[in-house]
Amino acid sequence: MKLLLFIVLIITMKTSNAQEVIVIAASEGNLELKEEEFKLYRTINNYRSENDLKKIPLSLNLSKVAKTHAKDLYYNSPHKKRGCDMHSWSDEGDWEGCCYTSDHKNAECMWLKPKEITDYKGYGYEIVFFYSPVTDNISLAEKSVDAWKQSPGHSKTILNEAPFDKIEWNAIGVGIYKEFVTVWFGKEQDESSEVTVY
Repeated sequence: MKLLLFIVLIITMKTSNAQEVIVIAASEGNLELKEEEFKLYRTINNYRSENDLKKIPLSLNLSKVAKTHAKDLYYNSPHKKRGCDMHSWSDEGDWEGCCYTSDHKNAECMWLKPKEITDYKGYGYEIVFFYSPVTDNISLAEKSVDAWKQSPGHSKTILNEAPFDKIEWNAIGVGIYKEFVTVWFGKEQDESSEVTVY
């Protein structure tokens, strides 16, 4: 039997632009979340708590996917190709590019991204938010969750309502870059990176 030792801590520090960064040390590597990303994680779990649902454990791997996709959307704009939406990926990285269409025929393209980019064992399910312009007095975490609460499809994903009522989320990843907010949900626990958040 392999014995693993997990050392988990949270460190906060100030960057040059005075934005707080939260570094979470996990069993494998570190996860660096910006203050607004950590707020997003908390706000989603607060919404679940208001609906008598348990907190979803933070995933280092799914957060890596979320952050990667937010940057891909910003820099490479795969969603601006004809017929593609914001679940699309460019071919500018170490993953398979694809156009995600509104009929969901190419849904597996999104579901497989955690396996393509990280060691996460299961499918990933994404919700995305875009808001522009972003100013200092706007909280993208609050704005995105407020918008998702008003959108039946997004709210059902967060709250495990049909068609997700037979699924239990055991991992969540968050990412914000510029105007893009991405959140990834997974059924499988993120076994390669156990993260504890207090």
